[in-house]
Amino acid sequence: IGCDVAQIVKSICFIAGEQPVIVLTSGAQRVDDRKIAALFGIGRKQVRAAKPEECVDVFGYAPGSVPPFPHRTPGIVVYIDQTLQNYPMLYAAGGAHNAIFPVTLAQLVAVTNGMITDVIKDATVPSA
Repeated sequence: IGCDVAQIVKSICFIAGEQPVIVLTSGAQRVDDRKIAALFGIGRKQVRAAKPEECVDVFGYAPGSVPPFPHRTPGIVVYIDQTLQNYPMLYAAGGAHNAIFPVTLAQLVAVTNGMITDVIKDATVPSA
């Protein structure tokens, strides 16, 4: 789509204890499950990537096409990678592997009720 890979919003699905969680992260970053565990006050082994069938059953989409919103199950916790603050425009999945839409961080926060926080493995922020 002609943007920097860091502007792509990846929706990474987890199960933390019994709670479904989506982490919206930059395409240039990797999620640190230890930080997810710390946000929930649980051990790292209690946080795992959602299985493909959970992505469909809980989140409503196949892996690789999960959008930042809406989701099949209400009350899914949403964390937003703080490095996304570096870009005036972001591009997120639209529910299919070939569907992408532009969105600002403010719009993403408003519509997901997500919390901006440090959720990535390497806090190195690529330059915008």
